Amino acid sequence: MEDKTEICVRYSETDQMSFVYHGNYVKYFEIGRIAWLKKIGISYKQMEDDGIMLPVIDIKINFRKPALFDDKLILTTKLKRLPSYMIEFEYEIIRNDDLITRGYTKLIFLNSKTKKPIRCPNFLLNKINLDK
Repeated sequence: MEDKTEICVRYSETDQMSFVYHGNYVKYFEIGRIAWLKKIGISYKQMEDDGIMLPVIDIKINFRKPALFDDKLILTTKLKRLPSYMIEFEYEIIRNDDLITRGYTKLIFLNSKTKKPIRCPNFLLNKINLDK
């Protein structure tokens, strides 16, 4: 299960060296996760409204080449494994068929009121199992 999202690098996302500032990759990964959920019919906003939060607890980014202002990037977001209390995603960012960045995030399902871990909601598991 994967989603592909096109990102056009904005000038404000670059640093003094004209490279995309490293912190922006975290934002790109978030864009990818939300698009991935939307693709399977899940609204992240609705999950939050229903009392489910997904904070990031682990993140890894491997930079191979810099992205630059006005680059057209393709972000591929993939579910790593079936979620339980946590959900894991892998990311690849491609520019002109050239891999420039790989990444990974692990998020934990939390009850927004108690701030305690909960199992992956059945509605999400059902959507994932239907798309296999």
